[in-house]
Amino acid sequence: MSRRVVVTGMGAITPIGNTVEEFWNSIKENRVGIGAITRFDTTDYKAKLAAEVKGFSAKEHMDFKAAKRMELFCQYAVAAAKEALSDSGIRMEEENPYRVGVSIGSGIGSLQAMEREHAKLLEKGPGRVNPLLVPLMISNMAAGNVAIQLGMKGKNMSVVTACATGTHSIGEAYRSIQYGEADVMAAGGTESSICPVGVAGFTALTALSTSEDPARASIPFDKERSGFVMGEGAGVVILEELNHALARNAHIYAEVAGYGATCDAYHITSPAEDGSGAAMAMTAAMRDGGITPDQVDYINAHGTGTHHNDLFETRAIRLAFGDAAEKVKINSTKSMIGHLLGAAGGVEFITCVKSIEEGYIHPTVGLQVPDEECDLDYTAGEGVFMDVEYAMSNSLGFGGHNATILVKKYRP
Repeated sequence: MSRRVVVTGMGAITPIGNTVEEFWNSIKENRVGIGAITRFDTTDYKAKLAAEVKGFSAKEHMDFKAAKRMELFCQYAVAAAKEALSDSGIRMEEENPYRVGVSIGSGIGSLQAMEREHAKLLEKGPGRVNPLLVPLMISNMAAGNVAIQLGMKGKNMSVVTACATGTHSIGEAYRSIQYGEADVMAAGGTESSICPVGVAGFTALTALSTSEDPARASIPFDKERSGFVMGEGAGVVILEELNHALARNAHIYAEVAGYGATCDAYHITSPAEDGSGAAMAMTAAMRDGGITPDQVDYINAHGTGTHHNDLFETRAIRLAFGDAAEKVKINSTKSMIGHLLGAAGGVEFITCVKSIEEGYIHPTVGLQVPDEECDLDYTAGEGVFMDVEYAMSNSLGFGGHNATILVKKYRP
């Protein structure tokens, strides 16, 4: 017997706000968090812009010694998880810690630690490499550090599926609760890769926008789109078995209704051209939720701003939704915060929950020049106030990974 799973807490570190409230207020103001890269000198780089987290101080979220043993991607995860746990009202001392788990992934881990210690290795020799290099660098340490900081001793995992990481992490946490492996899960994604090798690597792949105008850099579904803008941050939610939440009189934001995951098995970076893999993930999520395409009010698209992604995702929505594709509202949060890579799905899931809670679908900011091949309703111009019963979030990752999560308004 599968159990119902609800969302009772949320936490976010983003380029437009370091709490869920700040982030959502910025979303409602159509604020774009993109600017010149400040982390390193970009003189020799084609990509000059990124969506950096601003004003983050690790010591506001954890003690100095703990922060020293974490790279930024872990610090962001811990900060977001602490906000989510506080928001949920769960008191760990009153829980069986072995029934509270963590599913937080990072697509990359710490490139910065690798850059720093590799330079040290070349300049000073192997004896000078930081003894903590490996635990600082590896991507599972976000989940590990969250568990250590919050005392969560249950199932602990780190999904790594590139840009689909956050959505898969939430989906797998949902399954873990559904089938009794946990009662509570902290779930989501985290990333911080705005550094020389990260930007150089994605630029060499011709994936990044080289625009120097923050308003025209991350423009999903626009005919003039030229690539994505790298962002960073973390999005973590508390998922909880319904009766567990009711027993403690928790505030319930929404219910997780379905999850679908597939692979294109086609190409290491390009999605399948007909959109079939992503379409099947959306169809699987709807089937899991027991609904039909015409019941979905809103899709938070992967919408990266690369030519292939936006075109093929449009085809995927048409394939999965049929005639209903014409009326579903679609947007891309990446138009404001850039592409948070492994953290994207976590923050975009929070966007879906807030859209259900407040009945507001934000615009795809910067979408000005229509593309005749991207011919659906991407919420251009102004946001839309409307009742949202079902919201869907898509994430598509290098390697052909497709993940879709379906969220619905909670009904007792």
